[in-house]
Amino acid sequence: MRENFLISIITPVHNCEEYIAETIKSVQEQTYTFWELVLVDDCSSDSSVKIIKDLAKTDNRIKLISNEANSGPAVTRNKGIKIAKGDFITFLDGDDIWYSNFLQNSLSHCLNNNYEFVFASYKRLNEELQPLLNNFIVPEKVNYNQLLKACPIPCLTAFIDIRRIGKFYMPLMDKRQDWGLWLAILKEVDYAYGIKEPLAIYRMRKNSVSRSKRNVIPYVWQIYRQVEGFNILQSSYYFMHWAFNGFKKYYINI
Repeated sequence: MRENFLISIITPVHNCEEYIAETIKSVQEQTYTFWELVLVDDCSSDSSVKIIKDLAKTDNRIKLISNEANSGPAVTRNKGIKIAKGDFITFLDGDDIWYSNFLQNSLSHCLNNNYEFVFASYKRLNEELQPLLNNFIVPEKVNYNQLLKACPIPCLTAFIDIRRIGKFYMPLMDKRQDWGLWLAILKEVDYAYGIKEPLAIYRMRKNSVSRSKRNVIPYVWQIYRQVEGFNILQSSYYFMHWAFNGFKKYYINI
């Protein structure tokens, strides 16, 4: 593949000194090398920034910017989106890992099929990278109406062609802001298309929001009522689907 498309990788950083070097290494080991890694530090109090600066000394594709005040993941990711210079945008949190073929396979999937938005399956491991749940295998494709009932698009494998659809930003929520972004995009394009091969590792930490469905309920409701503007009846309908599908995702398909 010709390396003539710049890929911008957006990574929010907040106190992830234990994992950030491994995350960055997984980017540096990509077979597709024409990328920029935009790390946005959200006022870390540990050594995350020092680790990043040390790695950036020998790799000018690594770019670090910092928030003046702790602002949360939505503002932090949006700042990265705003300054991104790439033809494509993707996201990687400071404790997750890509396999070396993630960028190349995602880009090929877009270009070869004329897709604007793709996402890949991933492995679900614990903090020590030992198997925790079965691999999460994404569907072949998903549209806006399907996405309202469940969100199978992980932030760590979403891959978006902004040459064609422009930049979209996350709603200003404390959680589930990525879901809001995917919904906005799927109002403009027919489908996001899945890659069945696991191309990433999602590190399921003990305090992970996605492992506590009760904690995210207010944010799911916020998506329906405030972001999408649904009435109570519509919101309740989609919420019931979300609850059932979330239960299957984490407690049945394990």
